[in-house]
Amino acid sequence: MRPGNTTTAAIKAKTAPVPPLVDKLSALRHTCAMLAFKNIGFTLEGKRLFDDCSAVIPAGHKVGFVGRNGTGKTTLFRLIRGEFALDTGEIEVPARARIGGVAQEAPATEDSLLDTVLAADTERADLMKRAENATDPMEIADIQTRLADIDAHSAEARAATILRGLGFDAEAQARPCSEFSGGWRMRVALAAVLFSRPDVLLLDEPTNYLDLEGTIWLEQFLARYPHTVLVISHDKDLLNRSVGAILHLHDQKLTLYQGNYNTFDNTRRARLEQQAAAKKKQDAAREHMQSFVDRFRAKASKARQAQSRLKALERMKPIAGVVENQVAAFNFPTPEELSPPIIRLEDASVGYDGNPVLKNLELRIDQDDRIALLGANGQGKSTLSKLLANRLDTIDGRKIASSKLRVGYFAQHQVDELHLNETPLQHLTRLRPTETPAKLRARLASGGLGPDTATTEVRRLSGGQKARLSLLIATLDAPHMIILDEPTNHLDIESREALVQALTEYGGAVILVSHDPHLVELVAERLWLVRDGAVKPYAEDMEAYRRLLLSERGGSSEKKSKPKAKKPAAPKVDTSAIKAEISKCEDRVQKLEEMRDAIDSRLSNPMIYGSGDTQKIETLQKKRAEVLDGLERAEGLWMAALEKLEQAQGRA
Repeated sequence: MRPGNTTTAAIKAKTAPVPPLVDKLSALRHTCAMLAFKNIGFTLEGKRLFDDCSAVIPAGHKVGFVGRNGTGKTTLFRLIRGEFALDTGEIEVPARARIGGVAQEAPATEDSLLDTVLAADTERADLMKRAENATDPMEIADIQTRLADIDAHSAEARAATILRGLGFDAEAQARPCSEFSGGWRMRVALAAVLFSRPDVLLLDEPTNYLDLEGTIWLEQFLARYPHTVLVISHDKDLLNRSVGAILHLHDQKLTLYQGNYNTFDNTRRARLEQQAAAKKKQDAAREHMQSFVDRFRAKASKARQAQSRLKALERMKPIAGVVENQVAAFNFPTPEELSPPIIRLEDASVGYDGNPVLKNLELRIDQDDRIALLGANGQGKSTLSKLLANRLDTIDGRKIASSKLRVGYFAQHQVDELHLNETPLQHLTRLRPTETPAKLRARLASGGLGPDTATTEVRRLSGGQKARLSLLIATLDAPHMIILDEPTNHLDIESREALVQALTEYGGAVILVSHDPHLVELVAERLWLVRDGAVKPYAEDMEAYRRLLLSERGGSSEKKSKPKAKKPAAPKVDTSAIKAEISKCEDRVQKLEEMRDAIDSRLSNPMIYGSGDTQKIETLQKKRAEVLDGLERAEGLWMAALEKLEQAQGRA
């Protein structure tokens, strides 16, 4: 197909040759979901987003897709799905590969959440419908065989487990979709696509509509997902825990790095340092050669040498300078110091319409506190935030606050409440009518909103720019305490780091609600757990909280049954054979991990990308995919052996 054809056939199917020493089934699985970008070019609304880009993502790889906001990451997803036609090049996926992603929230129907998710597996739904009406014995046998092949009979348990992991208990799963808000239905849509298990899973900022607890569960789910994943995310923890490669979009080019986000960051920094050093060396050589030419070009005895060096200068291809787009800083005004505590709650209750959501609150906040609120959505984190921000009053008990206390409050919905037909400058003019335009522009600049942005209507601003404007408005009065409820939804990784830096330097208290574990760990010094109508200090760290959540959400969605009466003790079992099996599995896992690390070491070496040997890179990537596949199976056998030992010891 010629580049630029307007049909979706620009996404071309291809089957790679079977690698040697790989069984046919494994080879088929790996080729069936390979995703390749070949010299792609694309311009959208006059802006060049991709220019001669190439990258290959082998089957089964989990890849994080990163790049500054507005560079074209979401557009690439639309190109993969065939919604746009490329200007040049092609995107290769197999003809039968299923591509899945979350485009919009689940519809507000009367179907239960569980039924909505089950319906996402269209093949199973069709087979189940046919099974109800089939009368021919051969047809019934074929249907039942296929249902067994796709593990249809465990579907409800799998769907319930996914819904539970995303925050829906058994009672919620039975309720109709129409009873849930748009944000919760986005979770249902995510659950549906995870349940359907597409060959290529495309996720665009999936944690933006999850809480911290759902984000932690999703990290683990994606790490174990059996097929290819390409996820756009600015969540460092997710990119470090769930993916094994990073696809970086920068300056209209795609570069694939092996390893998690931290490995990518270190490798890229090393490459940039090498590039800067090479440019410095070349600039010195050029300067020396030019100096020789300028000095001796007119001298007959040196003219030939001067001309030779002049030609060498012309042949020397300049090394591009390292251009890093510096992200604008956040700048929160420093408030005057107040006597501690700035807020104290005494046996306080808070809620809505006289119905308490949180009770018996005994809390104290000082100006130097950095507190993160933990707890699932719906437990009362936002309710507590509104109480502290004076958006709600206590129902019972007392809230005692300093008479001079100023509170800045940022909630995600406030971004949506900005006046779309006004500019940022007009927003500040309305809030500070006596200040000069020059001073207002200076305020905007200190919040990362430059001269052009200051006079652009809010409707035309990016999500990150809107978030910056809302944060600037929230901190305009130099508050003694900032309450941040999901401040990073529209911020890229660099802007999140700038926010961390600003909060570190800020001289007031910080109350933080965030689905970003990395942000919580860097900012918070104290953790409060909001659960079951109470708010209590959480003495453990985030890693302990992660383990707690996974233990609660990792199993069945049904409530645990009451313990049964103990059976008489069984005869003692000889576990020596099982222990030998465990030792063998451990050795196998260790060897495969060493193989993986060796391949990762070679792939993370910047020199390999400078050599231009793409065949060598692709061979290493395929080998890595094979090793990861073997490692997954080996770990499965290891866990099964450990479970067998635990069961045997339980009987002993």
